[in-house]
Amino acid sequence: MPTPLLNLPTPAELTAAIPATSAITAHVAAARAAIEATMAGHDRRLLVILGPCSIHDSSAAIEYAQWLGATRRRFDSRLLLVMRAYVEKARTRLGWKGLLNDPDLDGSGRVAEGLRLSRALLAEINTLGIPVATEFIGPGVPAYLVDLVSWAAVGARTVESPSHREMASGLPCPIGFKNTIDGRTAPAINAMLSTRVPHQLLGADRDGRLAVTTTLGNARSHLVLRGGGGSNYGTDSVRRVIDDLRADHLLPRVVIDCGHGNCGGDYRNQLPVGLAVADQIARDRQPILGVMFESHLHEGAQSIEPGRPLAYGVSVTDGCLGPADTVTVLEAMFEAMG
Repeated sequence: MPTPLLNLPTPAELTAAIPATSAITAHVAAARAAIEATMAGHDRRLLVILGPCSIHDSSAAIEYAQWLGATRRRFDSRLLLVMRAYVEKARTRLGWKGLLNDPDLDGSGRVAEGLRLSRALLAEINTLGIPVATEFIGPGVPAYLVDLVSWAAVGARTVESPSHREMASGLPCPIGFKNTIDGRTAPAINAMLSTRVPHQLLGADRDGRLAVTTTLGNARSHLVLRGGGGSNYGTDSVRRVIDDLRADHLLPRVVIDCGHGNCGGDYRNQLPVGLAVADQIARDRQPILGVMFESHLHEGAQSIEPGRPLAYGVSVTDGCLGPADTVTVLEAMFEAMG
């Protein structure tokens, strides 16, 4: 039998300790509505989801949010900026699992503290006026955080998971499904179809008791192209997947992730990929709902090594663009939307 860890707070206890104020609740509702309006074409802006690959340091994340708040004023008329605040990390094999699961970055697994830090961080980012995007990995995590989230992802490693599709069907926010690591888009399309309808799932209620929940279904979903086995951000790739989406009567628009498989695993290639996508948007913006890229206070990435201090504002997972290159991409997207 696995060794039980310390008991966690219930969702009701944590949300009472770190409440969503009326101002935060209004901000999240407005951001969700704006994202839905971009999906429907009523808001003509481009959805741009950017920020650290993962968050391991709340202070650096808040400083990035402050920088993003100042920067977005230049672009708000054409770009809807949403900050990546990923506090969970899915791993292909092994590795650090994110602030929520391992806040001390040492495998100690202080999840109760990770939940507290994560909720406090997301609340602070919202207080700064920045909408929050995150990827939900643990099916029980949304009960603790979703009221602070404006956009959510189901990632390439979990998009085929029935439990994640059921979880997504109960989320109250727009959600992006990524294609699989090997580049297949059919599983993401199947996930969109599955998530549109109600499901019954076993989980914990807000007071921590096991319960069967019936979801309402979530039709506010779209496809995220992240590459895999090569890139899939080019015009021909986008055209093919748009045809597939139309065949299943799904939203015929996509978000293009400029990182991961589309940048060939080299964070620096997010810049030329972003510029190429901006050129596509300038020629035909309709199929492209938005873009995503990884950006932090300082470019690059660093490894977690016992006894070695970490550099401030540098990713500990995938490499990120620095502020200068981030602004270059934003400027290109802004011009493309003109």
